[in-house]
Amino acid sequence: MTSDPTTFRRRAVIGGAGAIAAAATSGVSAAPAAAAPAAGTRRTKSGPSVTYERKRLLIDGEPVLVMAGEIHYFRLKRSDWQSRLDLAKEAGLNAIATYIPWMWHETAEGSIDVTGRTRKERDLGAFLDLCLENGFHVIARPGPFTMAELKGEGLPHRLRKDHPEIVPEGWDGQKDTAQTVDYLAPAYLKEVERWYDAVIPVIAKRKHRKGRPGVIACQLDNEIGMLAWVSNTPSLTDGTLKDFNGWLDDTYGDKLGDRYPFADKPAGERDAAIRAPKDAYSPALMHDVGAFMRGRFARYVSTLRKYAEKNGLDDVPFLINIHGTSDSGARKFPIGISQLMETYSGKSGIFSGADFYLGGLTVKNVTDLYLVNAFMESVQDEDQPLSALEFDAGHADYGDNLDNQADAESTDLKTRLCLAQGVKMINYYLFSGGINPKLDKPVGDGNDRIGITGERHGFAAPVDPEGRRNLSYEPLKESVHAVGGVGRVLAGMVPEYDKVALGFVPDHYLTEYHPPERKSVDAILADIEEIRGFGPRGAVSRAMLLGGFRYSALDIQSADLDPDRTPVLALATGENLSTGLQRKLVRYLKDGGKLLLSGKVPVADMDGKPSTALRDALGLKVGRTMTDADRFWLSATSHGWAAPRAEVRVAKAQLCTPSKGDTVLRELSTGKGCGFDIPVGAGRAVVITTDYRCDLDFWSRALKALGAAPALTHSATDPGLFLLTTRDGDRGRLLHALNVTSGLDQVFTVAEKGKALFGGEKLRIPGRSGAMLPLDVKAGGGHIAYATAEITGVEKGKVTFRAVSGAESVVAVEGDARCQGAKSSREGGRTVLRVQRREFTVQLG
Repeated sequence: MTSDPTTFRRRAVIGGAGAIAAAATSGVSAAPAAAAPAAGTRRTKSGPSVTYERKRLLIDGEPVLVMAGEIHYFRLKRSDWQSRLDLAKEAGLNAIATYIPWMWHETAEGSIDVTGRTRKERDLGAFLDLCLENGFHVIARPGPFTMAELKGEGLPHRLRKDHPEIVPEGWDGQKDTAQTVDYLAPAYLKEVERWYDAVIPVIAKRKHRKGRPGVIACQLDNEIGMLAWVSNTPSLTDGTLKDFNGWLDDTYGDKLGDRYPFADKPAGERDAAIRAPKDAYSPALMHDVGAFMRGRFARYVSTLRKYAEKNGLDDVPFLINIHGTSDSGARKFPIGISQLMETYSGKSGIFSGADFYLGGLTVKNVTDLYLVNAFMESVQDEDQPLSALEFDAGHADYGDNLDNQADAESTDLKTRLCLAQGVKMINYYLFSGGINPKLDKPVGDGNDRIGITGERHGFAAPVDPEGRRNLSYEPLKESVHAVGGVGRVLAGMVPEYDKVALGFVPDHYLTEYHPPERKSVDAILADIEEIRGFGPRGAVSRAMLLGGFRYSALDIQSADLDPDRTPVLALATGENLSTGLQRKLVRYLKDGGKLLLSGKVPVADMDGKPSTALRDALGLKVGRTMTDADRFWLSATSHGWAAPRAEVRVAKAQLCTPSKGDTVLRELSTGKGCGFDIPVGAGRAVVITTDYRCDLDFWSRALKALGAAPALTHSATDPGLFLLTTRDGDRGRLLHALNVTSGLDQVFTVAEKGKALFGGEKLRIPGRSGAMLPLDVKAGGGHIAYATAEITGVEKGKVTFRAVSGAESVVAVEGDARCQGAKSSREGGRTVLRVQRREFTVQLG
């Protein structure tokens, strides 16, 4: 990719064999779609053979789904490479991803071996060639950082010793507990350039060219900023502080003295005041260091891209891997988005990918994965697709200790949810385990191996370190093959949304560098960490998804808040929200916007200083916040449209007195309000200031009060089922039904705006499973009006299906169709086939 953005031109999505032409469906919003040429046409203009456009990934002009598996060639004997590729092929994967560790290819003498002259397993070109010969595309991940449980996070052992100036100290002079470095230190960049000069030509020589497999993407570094975040060690080296002080002067100018008492001090005193800040200005510093680092990371990525491009790696997308899941959840994941969004947001030829490890997917954490994708999407441009660059694929016993195990169905559920949200590239990580080889030269670190996991690595992967199929292999294989059958259909589709958005506030996540043991900082963290994004108890985001809303996310810092484009906005916030955003929300309401605010009414900005623009517009007098401490059983009662319902136990409530509107929730013992329905200008706000539980009926009523209702509805009464849709540009759609409950089959009918879908037929989705069901899909030269079975293959004149459950499958085709053993009837111009078999083929015409 050259640095000239016009080189990576945007192109119209075009169809091909089995692809579906694309057009909007009325009544819902969707990612914007380009007008598509007729199916079967080919792009004739010269240019990159791998690109993206309108949320679709294109190879040789055709929309594709990339289903990759991570294999670490450096952890395998060269003689074992083929056997792992055979297992990937059997699993149905079409691409291989691999880290390319600098520390593995740099020898003890300091030379870089990528040809296998010192060890045959270092012959990077041979591994890449073998992947291509086996028909796989390749996603290259050359670092410099790779992590992957490698010592030194993949950097050569000698790097930090040779250049101690690149290693930062933490707040208050604390020693760095992680293996981070100053990314823009000249000595580090000089070393990185040397590494890229050696490794990138090997990758570039094998980049994709039209009509044959090749390298289709390159990830620049890995989890940038993650180490500094998790260790709370901002890279405050002398060089960084010089840049930061310049940034402060440029950003605040003459107003800097109002923000920091050290503004007029000499450089040395300013540096000391930043490294060991006083409590009074610590919140401001937490925000500013995070905001400054965003730009610094962007400069780093731009430098890596320049190094890659000068070595011939162009015409393929670059990737940014975003980190942030922990403890089977993703509440902190948006920190990674906040850190890295300036590295890719709106930039051509580069897009982001999620790095998530959620284990089992349940009603507890299904919203976490939904929001990973939604929040990533909210900061990308109209063309950039979503990807999942580390998609946890194994059974989750990462320590080989039999103390953790994900169920066999979770990988399938996570795959289906990602695809329903428009993810176009999935890399199952880790697909194959391996063996950590010995270092060339012993360093006396206990075992002298390249990895920190001992001799074996990747215990929980579908293929274990010895090459045996693990208990997650067959479920993964079944899931990938299910996707493969509908892949050509799905590759050209984009998600559909109801006209409801969840607000994303990136600056709510500028908490990764927080000066420790400062009361002012601790107060902001306590206020916002458990509320931001998801709402108290995760109730808002979960209730919207399980309540039937196909909601998008909106970066409300960057986006124009237009009531016509975003009629209803849900936002979770605490007492701290910037003055600029508060004023923006007030304008949105006065212009006719509808706001669901959950958490607390903001009364301060992100520095902890008083800020009440939103509170004043809402007409609320904010009182004390009650908690259920000391055996006080705090409860809320319902009123107005929220009634009747039993009083509900809550853990905390911010008590407010309204000057207008209606009170819909009250704290029981005081009678004070903690839920309100308030007119503001031409708009309206429902404000919930207590941690009300995930009561689907309550939150649905709250949204209904604001004029929002899901377009898709179903008749199931048990929670855990939700429906999403994707569409092309010719009215073709897929209904993605997911049932995350265990042991409970969901049997239901589906309607859209009150009109029955699937001819009113009942659908059955077994517990812990999902289905992708066609609606008005053109495939195989025919037109599938609907089917209660999944498409497994498309050829000219026929479409194959697989039943979702043991129940009868129904396929309705416009015009003539037949299927062996099926009961056939005519309904107008349609042929309706009823089939009892697990797998069957419908002949078209």
